Amino acid sequence: MTATISLPDTVMEWPAKYNEIPKAVFEEPALWRLELENIFYGEEWHPIVHRAEIPNPGDYKAAFIGEMPIFAVHGDDGKIRVFHNACAHRGATLVTDSAGNKADFECPYHRWLFSREGSLVGCPNSHEFSPSFSKEKFGLKELRTESFSELYFVTMSDKTPDLRTYLTEAVADPLGRVLGNGHGLKLLGYQKVYYDCNWKAYVDNDGYHAPLLHLAFKLLGWQGGHGEQIITQNGHIAFDSELSIPKKIDALQDSSIVQFLGDPDSKGSIVVSTFPITVFTKHMDMLNIRYAFPKGPRGVEVHYAYFARDDDSPELLAHRTRQCSNLLGPSGLISLEDAAIFTRIDLGNRSPGNAIFQKGVVDEYRLDLKVKQNDESGNLPRWEHYRKRMGFRRASA
Repeated sequence: MTATISLPDTVMEWPAKYNEIPKAVFEEPALWRLELENIFYGEEWHPIVHRAEIPNPGDYKAAFIGEMPIFAVHGDDGKIRVFHNACAHRGATLVTDSAGNKADFECPYHRWLFSREGSLVGCPNSHEFSPSFSKEKFGLKELRTESFSELYFVTMSDKTPDLRTYLTEAVADPLGRVLGNGHGLKLLGYQKVYYDCNWKAYVDNDGYHAPLLHLAFKLLGWQGGHGEQIITQNGHIAFDSELSIPKKIDALQDSSIVQFLGDPDSKGSIVVSTFPITVFTKHMDMLNIRYAFPKGPRGVEVHYAYFARDDDSPELLAHRTRQCSNLLGPSGLISLEDAAIFTRIDLGNRSPGNAIFQKGVVDEYRLDLKVKQNDESGNLPRWEHYRKRMGFRRASA
């Protein structure tokens, strides 16, 4: 932890009970600098781009890790690399659009020019540079990158374990099915939204709330079937569930939006949330990555990226597009209430005390990795991983 940052004792010491989370952890502004250092710039993998988002040489996508601007680019050699979005000379950002295609990357400040592979290929007046200068020393800084099912992750730490170990086999299986399970994907597009809450309020979601908060579940007569909640000690959560939809839905004039065409590799609904903040979903026929970017102590910008399989028929392609934009997006029929509840959680946590988890808690003084499908206690290992990463001590029982 950074010694120059002073935090209140109410945040530094967590309750002895594992099902209690200090409300101040959502609202204390000083935490953000520590979260950057210990989590976003620490030993975690962050998904940045799927190959389907930048399928051609020269395609690029800009993003952030914490407050650090980065961009991914598809090289002429077919390799996808992720660089700091900063000129190797004086640090000016190279790309300002969220995505695009470039033959090369030029800094507007002094016209230094970089290739798609990050090499410095041109710089005016180099004959007058310092004696130790060479182009080979001033390529773009590349981040450590690994891929899973054509999704590229980056980490800021050399100590982070390899990506497959980090994800764990238990989470890799449902995540692979969200990402096409070996099929190539095609980008359909994005929806982008800003949630007025702390990033931890956004990601502290659970299986307990879904049929209770989202009124469309009752309106449409949806019923949850058999399923499981998978949790890991390093903060990942996965839900793999069946979903039963009535053949006739009277609440909609056109019920085709909720038609389930039934991909054989899904039971109906898959949700994977990897630590610290990314969510992946496959509800019925919708494939979705929710890239989330905290904007400091308050505010989260979420980019909903929607995909189809590259071998989808025109009919299935159109069906996926309608579901993505109308059903489970940020303003979709099913998930419309989320934005309001995230803000209300964030505001309510300005009151003193602890947020106390109940459903599924068997022993308040022990962390349990075995939970039922709709238990909210599945979030507690994520909070324990956060506490350890941040270096907060737990009070004695």
